[in-house]
Amino acid sequence: MAPKSLLYSLFSSLTVALAASLPQTDYEVMVIGGGPAGLSALSGLSRVQRKTVLFDSGEYRNAPTRNMHDVIGNDGTNTLSYNSSYISPSSPHNSQTLGTVPSEFRGLAREQISKYTTASFVDKKITSITPVTDPAANTSYFNATDADGAVYSARKLILGTGLVDVLPDTPGLQEAWGKGVYWCPWCDGYEHRDQPFGILGELPDVVGSVLEVYTLNTDIIAFLNGTHTPAAEAALAAKYPNWKQQLETYNVRLENASIASFERIQNGAEHTDDKGHQFDIFRLHFTNGSTVDRNAFITNYPSVQRSSIPTSLGLAMKDGKIDTSINPGMRTSLPGVFAIGDCNSDGSTNVPHAMFSGKRAAVFLHVELAKEESAAAIEKRTLPSKRAMLKAAERSMGNELEELWKRARGL
Repeated sequence: MAPKSLLYSLFSSLTVALAASLPQTDYEVMVIGGGPAGLSALSGLSRVQRKTVLFDSGEYRNAPTRNMHDVIGNDGTNTLSYNSSYISPSSPHNSQTLGTVPSEFRGLAREQISKYTTASFVDKKITSITPVTDPAANTSYFNATDADGAVYSARKLILGTGLVDVLPDTPGLQEAWGKGVYWCPWCDGYEHRDQPFGILGELPDVVGSVLEVYTLNTDIIAFLNGTHTPAAEAALAAKYPNWKQQLETYNVRLENASIASFERIQNGAEHTDDKGHQFDIFRLHFTNGSTVDRNAFITNYPSVQRSSIPTSLGLAMKDGKIDTSINPGMRTSLPGVFAIGDCNSDGSTNVPHAMFSGKRAAVFLHVELAKEESAAAIEKRTLPSKRAMLKAAERSMGNELEELWKRARGL
């Protein structure tokens, strides 16, 4: 017959486990995405010693750009070149592990975050996320599967999976993207100020672009690529009733010829001055045989989610972005899942915003975890006696208690 102490120990441990309602996972938090948003979230969680892993597929929306601007303390950081002093050769996060050369900004961020013992990096693409619920234990968590089939688990999930810009298949445009052809004037416009300029996109978007760049450029042609139609004029008039007068005020010319190709005449990375200008030159070839030269362009092309994970999780979406307006703190429609950076719906897409959203999610998530842990700890302490613990175990185990009792007695 087993001693009473053994039974008490067995029942006590079972009761504690049942009361805790906290799943046993590899990590407390998984961050999917290694850009500024994901790095900021990892940093924030590491500062409060949350065991967190960041998965980095090596895909970044701003990878084609020459420089990162409008980030205080890092204005002009080169996003393409790599300073090996930022990551030591002995670091597990060096360029060989990454497979691609990291940018200076991301490399330095990873080096600094690596000093926190609760932070981990896995340079793999996550292909699927599975929510797991255990009704018996009243717990839920997430499993993540990487491209090699390895599975990781965590109580909470942060998506910093980003967007992809959908470019027309016009020859030469892809090669020019981020290097004289851009979508954010705060990121790239200043280097191309006071130069012959172009707007690429459909007519309804032209006035919005002019309002963004007219303090930088005054010689502007809007290349509409055959989209100047009566219906397009009506759509533009709905947003800007005086659109014709606005374009005339800023001396914006409209060109509706269809674009055949982009030809780079000069590379702005090699032609600069001491005032920060980058002098790119492009020649647009049209299907009618004519050409026009411009130094730089702003675009109005659409973007889509880079990852299929938001859709597979059934997250609520808003205008193609993960909807984070439903709940505070970058939370999505699915409990335990947060969305940060470009992929979410809060309407800002730049590096400072990405870092802000990552930090905000880290703060809200940490407090959410703390509340869950506090509730579990209080629940453990509400059982006033050994007898109460035994009764609680009996109620939780139901009919299985009799069989366990028999085994403990050696019957």
